[in-house]
Amino acid sequence: MAMVEVQEVRKVYRQGDVEVPALSGVSLAIDPGAFLALAGPSGSGKTTLLNLIGGLDVPDGGVITVDGRDLGTLSATALTEMRLHRIGFVFQAYNLIPVLTAVENAEYVMLLQGVPKRERRERAMAALDEVGLSGLSARRPAELSGGQQQRVAVARAVASNPAIVLADEPTANLDSATGEGLLAMMREMNEKKGVTFVFSTHDAMVMAAAHEVVRMKDGRLEPGGAQ
Repeated sequence: MAMVEVQEVRKVYRQGDVEVPALSGVSLAIDPGAFLALAGPSGSGKTTLLNLIGGLDVPDGGVITVDGRDLGTLSATALTEMRLHRIGFVFQAYNLIPVLTAVENAEYVMLLQGVPKRERRERAMAALDEVGLSGLSARRPAELSGGQQQRVAVARAVASNPAIVLADEPTANLDSATGEGLLAMMREMNEKKGVTFVFSTHDAMVMAAAHEVVRMKDGRLEPGGAQ
């Protein structure tokens, strides 16, 4: 069974009286353990598709199934629980909590999940160690570089043991060396732990690292866009 199934999904944004189609009948299947990039220029619909898969937005048509559950049939509470327990997010802007330390940020999703204090601290520290930041666990985001903050965001996403991690332009604010290191670390997690990763990107480096690239343009998958 696919980890993600997208069937004839449409999304329209409205600007006053004008309708702007963001996705026009997109269909896609993503296997468990995938390391996949949704690639395309700005306005291609890749971030919109990523947000719909993550249940952060609602399609105007079509069906999205994640980890065996049709998102359109879930109540608001059930969808929140799905995002909390089954989906990890890595945002372009990091979205770390400024007043929390690196380890506290890595613990945060587990705190919401109700994981006991000792267990969540152990799992958070293990995740920070995996991303090479165990020595910086007591630092707050302002005391970390952009690349280090993004690594904390990845640690937070994977420490909660999600079925899938969705990463929106994860290398956009990083220099090439830092971006390469981050991708290598995520690929290792994918290969060793079987975590499914889906990226939205226009970065050639991310496309080269992905096992599969799905190209998008003007809200559609390009013909022959999967590589």
